[in-house]
Amino acid sequence: MINKTVNSSRTLLTALLLAPLAALHAAEPTSRPDWVLEGNAAWQARDSQAEWVFKDQLWIGGGWFQSFEAPPRDVWASADGKTWKLVEKAAPWLHSDLPMNVTFADKMWIMGGWHNGRLPGHSASHQVWSSADGVKWEQVTANAGWSPRLAAGLVEHRGRLWMLGGTENYYFGDDASLKNDVWSSADGKTWKQETAHAPWSPRAYHQAVVLNDKIYVIAGGNYVPSHHAKNDVWSSSDGVRWTCETENAPWEPRLWFSAAVYRGRMWVLGGWSKNRDNFGDVWHSADGRNWQRLETKTCWKARHEHSVFVFQDKLWIAGGHAKPLSSEVWSLSLPKDWQPLANK
Repeated sequence: MINKTVNSSRTLLTALLLAPLAALHAAEPTSRPDWVLEGNAAWQARDSQAEWVFKDQLWIGGGWFQSFEAPPRDVWASADGKTWKLVEKAAPWLHSDLPMNVTFADKMWIMGGWHNGRLPGHSASHQVWSSADGVKWEQVTANAGWSPRLAAGLVEHRGRLWMLGGTENYYFGDDASLKNDVWSSADGKTWKQETAHAPWSPRAYHQAVVLNDKIYVIAGGNYVPSHHAKNDVWSSSDGVRWTCETENAPWEPRLWFSAAVYRGRMWVLGGWSKNRDNFGDVWHSADGRNWQRLETKTCWKARHEHSVFVFQDKLWIAGGHAKPLSSEVWSLSLPKDWQPLANK
């Protein structure tokens, strides 16, 4: 009887001592997020392609193989990031290198972009195309109101398409080719110039996202002949009045990165600068001012001009120039109880 009482007391004492520790572990995330290599896609390795999430599938179209050939015009889709299907071998749009793309009004849209690399007959576009199935593409307009350009920002905001900045010439322009105008459209055909000169500097190779009813313009700059890169962030609710959230985010200035909105935060992934070459870092922010780097055990090789998707409550990247070009597909799933670190 005495031994039973002693054992019971010890059991109770042990339980009391371990309870706070158990509560502490229960409050921690069940697992740390990590990148998973889903595989190598069936499409030829590339960068600068269009990408969409549409009808419960990941999609890519066009892109860049090298500067001395016309860009590809193929369209691929996948329901799981592993198995990809060739939907269209030769879409009717030609300017598929660094085009602007978005999902809008239950269609995939592709517009602008560059054709023919450094070859004779190279050009930028202000054509607008849309498709409901990736096979049949409608030319919504051959001459949008904005000048022919590539590498601009394009988002949906308040039921309209918004075009932000870009460059009118890829390899043969200069800083005068860069734009900081803002245009919007309800149908992709008729465009309204919201401002000829936003307060953010003229730029291309930047990204734009929408979060909490605001458009954000992030980083970018110019490639040739005079390279310069930014790490500033601007926001606007109407595309006309802009606020500089930060002139210098904690991540390094860059071009050719990807950005997305996932779990109520904007994400910046990878990119390139002349000073540092490719980046392989991942950053996130809820407001464009305060940024945190996501550290993971596994990550993809540093790269630029890769696709980014938000699909099935995961963040995905595909392709890009990782020296060499890549056809890898990676995904990141944040645990349901994941929370960013508290700002100090």
